[in-house]
Amino acid sequence: MTTSRALKIIRASAIYDLVVTVAFALPITAKWVFEGLAVLHSELTLTGSTPDPANAYTVMFANLMGGLVTVWALYRILRPSLAAGVADVGGRVFFSIGMAGALVAGASPIVLVMLVLEVLWAIVQSAAVEGAVRRRAWTERAPEPVRL
Repeated sequence: MTTSRALKIIRASAIYDLVVTVAFALPITAKWVFEGLAVLHSELTLTGSTPDPANAYTVMFANLMGGLVTVWALYRILRPSLAAGVADVGGRVFFSIGMAGALVAGASPIVLVMLVLEVLWAIVQSAAVEGAVRRRAWTERAPEPVRL
């Protein structure tokens, strides 16, 4: 895979992150997201629990996560790099572990949808970075053409 293609994938994952998390960055919008998730959870008659929009700590941690992911996404949109792609894969692994832990602890199965997307982005981005690095290494090791 070319570096250019890998950077496009890194930027696309950042745009996805921005769209999905920007609403968590502010208290009022995070509460709206939590209320929307509760309605969806209820309409689908799912088991488990959803975040409590009245809990100050829940909202605060959502705001911290939303703010950091928003800034990180903007950085990757404006300055995509293979190093940022590697770091993002690491972040996705940690987020996936957290989501899996939440599911085990009784979170709504809605989290499973987010977990699947997180793992898919980690796989796609990891493959893109690895492909670009391998291609770069191959072209740097290619022998010079023989000139007569």
